[in-house]
Order: sequence, then C-alpha cells, then structure tokens
Amino acid sequence: MSEEAIYYPTYGEALTAHAAEMPDQIALRFGDRTTDYKTYDRHATQIANGLAAMGLSKGDRIAYFGKNSDRSVELAMGAARAGIVFIPIIWRLSPKEVDFILNDSGAKILFVEPEFAAQLPFEGETIQTDDSFDSWRDGQSDAPVTTEVGAQDALLQLYTSGTTGLPKGVVLSHHNGTNLRPLMKKHNIYWYCAERGETMIFAMPYGHIAGVGTALGAVLGGQELIIHREFDPALMIADTQKYQVAWIFIVPAALGIMLAHPDAANADFSSVKGLTYGASPIPLDMLKEGVERLKCDFAQLYGLTETFGTVISLSPGDHKPENVKGREHVMKSAGQPMPGVEVRILDEDLNPLPAGETGEVAIKSDCVMLGYWNRPEENAKAMIGDGWFRTGDAGMLDEEGYLYIQDRIKDMIISGGENVYPAEVESAVYGHPDIADIAVIGIPDEKWGEAVKAVVVAKPGSGLTEQDVIAYAKDNIAGFKCPKTVDFIDALPRNPSGKILRRELRAPYWEGKERAVN
Repeated sequence: MSEEAIYYPTYGEALTAHAAEMPDQIALRFGDRTTDYKTYDRHATQIANGLAAMGLSKGDRIAYFGKNSDRSVELAMGAARAGIVFIPIIWRLSPKEVDFILNDSGAKILFVEPEFAAQLPFEGETIQTDDSFDSWRDGQSDAPVTTEVGAQDALLQLYTSGTTGLPKGVVLSHHNGTNLRPLMKKHNIYWYCAERGETMIFAMPYGHIAGVGTALGAVLGGQELIIHREFDPALMIADTQKYQVAWIFIVPAALGIMLAHPDAANADFSSVKGLTYGASPIPLDMLKEGVERLKCDFAQLYGLTETFGTVISLSPGDHKPENVKGREHVMKSAGQPMPGVEVRILDEDLNPLPAGETGEVAIKSDCVMLGYWNRPEENAKAMIGDGWFRTGDAGMLDEEGYLYIQDRIKDMIISGGENVYPAEVESAVYGHPDIADIAVIGIPDEKWGEAVKAVVVAKPGSGLTEQDVIAYAKDNIAGFKCPKTVDFIDALPRNPSGKILRRELRAPYWEGKERAVN
C-alpha cells in the first residue's frame, strides 16, 4: 500500500511508521536543535513511560502552559502514545482564566515554560520544560509502551471561550484528526496534506487547534516541522528562505504584518508551494499582494476547534480570477466541504434550509469532537443527533455548494485569529463599581480583522472614562480580549424579553459591508 493511501488510526502509529521508514529524516527543527524521526519516536516512548512512572494511566490528563517548542511537541506525542489527554493552554490568558481551566480540566501534572512558572497557581505536580525536562525524558525507559491506544480514544482537550463566559473543554479523539488525510490524498487536496519530507513552518499559538493541530498534522504526514516560539515576521521570512519552506499556515492579520515587513521586499519565496490561511476571510487587496509576492497557491481553511480544524476549504483554483470569471463571488466564500464532510443550513427549528437561504451552519463529519468536557447541557445543544454538530455560525450555501459565512449567531469576535466572546468580556468588566450596564461587540479593523468595543452605561455622576474600563478589563482577562475602545450611551437597546440587541449596536460600524464578519 502506498503512503498516500495509508490510514493511521493514531498519531503514535504514524510516528512509528515514519521512524521505521525514514529514521534520519528531520522531524523537528527548533532554533539550533534538530530531531530526526528515529529520535522523535524514541522521545515519545520515553515521555509516555515517564508519565506512567509518575502514576498516570490511560484517560488521565496533563496540561502544558507555554509557547511553541520542540519539547512541547514531543510532550503531546508522548501523551498520545500513553493514551493520556493533552491540554495545551493559550499562554496569553490571564492567571484567573488559566486557574479555571486547570481546575476544570482535572489535569494531574502541569508542564510549564520557566518564564510562566511563577504566575500559575497549580496544586499538583509541576515540571518545567527547560533543560531539566530533557534530563527527565532521557532518564525514562525506551521499552515499547504496552498501553493500547485506539482511534476513538481521547487525544486533546482544548479550551474555547463560551457564550456563557466560562471556557469549555473540547475533547478530540485521534480519529477526529487522522481520518481526513487518506481522503485528501485520494481527491488531490494537496494544499492540506503535504508530502513526506516537505518543510512547513509552525508559528500559530499552541493552545489553538491551528497550533497543536499543525504540529500533529506534520507527524501524521511525515513532514519537517520548523517551530517558531511565536509569530515573528522577520524569522518567518528568514527561515522560509534558509530551509526552503514549502508550506505556510497563517492568519490574514499575520500575513499582512509579514508582507509589510522590510525583509519581505527582496525575499526569495520561490520554495513556497502554498499558503493556507484561516480564522477570517482575506481582504482582496492583501490576497493580490500575497500572490504577487509569494507566487504560490493560496487556499482558505474554515473550521472550528470542535471539528479538529478544517472542514471547508476554498481551493487554490478558486483564488485565481481567471478560473472564476463570471462567478467572482465564490472568492468571498469559505469554500466547499472537504471530502467526507457534509454541511447543512438549519432554521430555528433545526430543519434543513434550501440553497440561498441563511441559517445556522451544521457539520457532519468524522472530525466532529467527542464532546465538551463535563458539559452535558452544552453537548445536548450542539450535538443534535446522527452525527450533526451546530457550529453557531450563520451562513448560506449556494447552488454549487459554496458556504458563505454571514454572521455569528453566538456573537463571537475574531481579532487577529483569536476568538473573543462578548459574554466573557462583559462578565469580566461588569464588576466595575461605576458600570451600570455593558455590551461588547466586534467592529471592523483593518489590521486585526475585528476589534473589541465595549458599549457602556455609566452610573450617574461616576465620571467613568474609557481608560478606566480598559484598565479594569486587563486585570481580569487576557489582553487580546479587552476592549480597544469604549463608547458611552444612556441605555442599551434591548428586545421585549430584555436581551441586548447587539446587531443594532454593530450596525453603524458595519454599514456598507457585505457581511458582519471581517
């Protein structure tokens, strides 16, 4: 059987296969450190045995708090091999948010980068991912792991903010992530399944599915993963040239920053086969500039944490004006379903709507999560039977099967690729003694796609200022979730049942826009 057709039920099995067939191929590159597949495989086994020696067993959970590194990637694979659920936490979250996640998740051990260790209140055992981590890992047995791990076993637990303001743990299985690759190969979705040995840069935050998913996808396909601690436009440009990078995944805001960097003007991007982007649509002018500078294929990816990332894609062909002449509108879509993915548009009673009508986007796929951790009510709302999952996005399917995202039913804001829920921000800010009422909305922003705005009703005679509100928010939630601007009004618009009419608040800022997402 050819490599293209192989289905690896678990990530551990994929790593073992690559280690046996191309042991000397570089798997991980982080700064001056390189790790080949033979060593990567051994390290994953040692980490798995090390976790077992600490008393952990299949189904237990460990957390990681820090930025991207080769150690954090190896840790994920070691946990996967042991059947232990891996919980990477977004490092930009506030201590209060991280504390909630650690308590909710049931993590028994926290692995943390030294620079963050002092700020985390964790009662369990903590291991720092510095040189001492290497010593711990290398001191463990490299005997084969005896724990049986199957395709449907839990692999990841990623926390996504919720409409209630409390983060939810999205539990994903091995199969959620491994099932698509054979289908992608069969249907030549080449921009989503790089070849063995090809190079790709990993620079997106590890606590997101776009981050840890990229790292896991590389081991599934046998690629060389070039790891950046965080997005750095100069480093991305330099490494693309130095290591002849073939594939880049990035959010549009980061692409704009990279293209604007002085080093981009004379950079040699000739090795790049394709650039995939997600989290928000790409502005047409940025797309044109990107294609002109990089001269490679562009593809849009749409998905959610709950679907292990991509389930819809706008192909490279649909990014080329000559291919869509007379139907240029498809360039404004999220794309078409990937092989093995079904999409429906539902009305308020969860009945399917015909093409051309707007409703809630629902997905059916083997990529759909196992469920939310300890959230039975949330699961009942989202998982509606026969494998269908409600995304919370409002969209429309056209006659050709292209999906157009129109709005966000759950009011989510995407700023620079980060998800922000209004209810979470409102809950964090409402405690200010001078705030009588508050609503949070997303408004267009040229650099970040959307920016967070608070609309506040101040208590009479308080003298509350914009800076007061922003400073209070920063004490309670991560900086990227805090309002960038504040408007003061006399009363918030509400419907007869008392619900805030966010759409009415957003309307002036989105006037002239074709959709209420940016």
